[in-house]
Amino acid sequence: MLIPKKSKFRKQHRGRLTGKACKGNTLIFGDYGIQALEPVWLTSRQIEATRRTLVRYIRKTGKLWIRVFPDKPVTLRAAETRMGGGKGSPEYWVSVIKPGHVLFELKGIPKDLAIEAVKDASYKLPIKTKLIYNLLEGE
Repeated sequence: MLIPKKSKFRKQHRGRLTGKACKGNTLIFGDYGIQALEPVWLTSRQIEATRRTLVRYIRKTGKLWIRVFPDKPVTLRAAETRMGGGKGSPEYWVSVIKPGHVLFELKGIPKDLAIEAVKDASYKLPIKTKLIYNLLEGE
């Protein structure tokens, strides 16, 4: 699973999931991509499950790029603890995803296989997604 090697601070504020993605909303490396249509915190486990599904389809012919990285720690308090006593310890890592952000990119596979791979991979994600592709390569 993906986690940062080192972070400057152990705990972060939660933040807000408003707005649309300004950066990372176009294809850069591949011909096909999975684009998010809803805001979400994507956990490192969900990213890994989706990556495994895509790798099963592309085999050795294609290439896969993961465009998201879980760099936000999520803290949890122990169950049935009283109020006070500070913030809980970091439990897992998430990536903040806003609508329009490209999550994964694929290259080197036919369009029909890419459609099938993206369809299967989208079941692993907790949000609605869509397939995007370059007009030059995707037709």
